[in-house]
Amino acid sequence: MSGARVFCDIACALGEGPAYDAASETLFWFDILGRKLLERPFAGDTTVVHDLPVMASAIAAIDAERQLLVAADGLYVRDRSTGRLTLHTPLEADKPLNRSNDARVHPCGAFWIGTMPIDEGSKAGAIYWFLKGELRLLYPGFAIPNSICFSPDGSLAYFTDTPTGLMMRVSCDSTTGLPSGEPKVFLDRRGGEGWIDGSIVDADGVLWNCRWGAGALDAWSPEGRLMRTIALPAKQSSCPAFVGPGAARMAVTSAFKGLSAAERATDPQAGQTFLLDIAVNGRFEPPVAL
Repeated sequence: MSGARVFCDIACALGEGPAYDAASETLFWFDILGRKLLERPFAGDTTVVHDLPVMASAIAAIDAERQLLVAADGLYVRDRSTGRLTLHTPLEADKPLNRSNDARVHPCGAFWIGTMPIDEGSKAGAIYWFLKGELRLLYPGFAIPNSICFSPDGSLAYFTDTPTGLMMRVSCDSTTGLPSGEPKVFLDRRGGEGWIDGSIVDADGVLWNCRWGAGALDAWSPEGRLMRTIALPAKQSSCPAFVGPGAARMAVTSAFKGLSAAERATDPQAGQTFLLDIAVNGRFEPPVAL
């Protein structure tokens, strides 16, 4: 039995990057391949779909009027009221065959941003650090960077290169969001069902990870112990986000990318966005320090 219900039935080819804006009580997420930004009030019944000029994958609040959108060719300031995008910082302008992927804001306001080859055929991607206008390369040589997330105090960062089956953990400077040590293996999921995709960490330090291809959300203790697994209505579950009053619920995106007609017939909710029927001790994402 699935522990989720449909939050939005619009099917995304590659639903990703859910980010909850607590001030407006609205969930934002992307259809990366469809070049769309979706938004829906937590208590509302209407989803607004914004067409984008470029593939984008993540969004964070700057202030009450602006958001920072992570796209294939750069970081854009988005005007909340008009949707107007203004390029702020170019990203991999010399790699037109790459796009952005997973990203998350560190508690100090720094943004960790992943990039990857659009065709997923090489290790041309990377993870970058962005803070107050400065963009810095952290880790090169990624095929599909995912699971970027942080402990509540900002002292730890997590990430994966999905094809490796390994989730890494590294110590961080809590004031800058920069790594302060060497990454070490936190989870070894090689040989298991599905692949490590998007993750978030709750207020207790529990890491919640979507398993792409397995239709599952796993909860891992800070020590790496599997605490529980929640079945999801779509096999290609991609990324969770804490949502609602007190960040007490979770939403999860999914995708129908790569599925044949026959496979979609057996996975009819693929690409939809779900609300989990459990309460969690979540936390809201901080604004990015521009």
